[in-house]
Amino acid sequence: MTPQHVETLRATWQKVLPIGDTAARLFYNRLFEIDPAAEQLFAGTDMALQRQKLLQTLNAAIGGLDNLEGLAPVLQDLGRRHADYGVSDSHYDSVGAALLWALEQGLGDDWTPEAKEAWTTAYGLIAETMRAAAEQQAARA
Repeated sequence: MTPQHVETLRATWQKVLPIGDTAARLFYNRLFEIDPAAEQLFAGTDMALQRQKLLQTLNAAIGGLDNLEGLAPVLQDLGRRHADYGVSDSHYDSVGAALLWALEQGLGDDWTPEAKEAWTTAYGLIAETMRAAAEQQAARA
């Protein structure tokens, strides 16, 4: 992740925050559209609370970009917890696609090639860290 990526992520995130709940709704609607099986993972979930958790997690990730070593344990724990919830490796691909789509919808003209590259890189790093922790947990079980 380059300093330009970090700058772009922070600038675009500031534009997403005012429309956070709408962006989170777009994300979950798109996720369930492209991966209907993922919706079962949220059966009985308070989706308003879940949308808040998504925004808080993304906010923490964006805030932790200056200290990736400190962010890694948080993401690893998140990956282990998601494995316990039944999240599979393939879900990371559909979540990434839904996230990028929701950001594109929410940012409109601010969804530039640079923004797409920065968010794609960031999500790849997040997903890779979470997947590795989930795989390590599964190997221990």
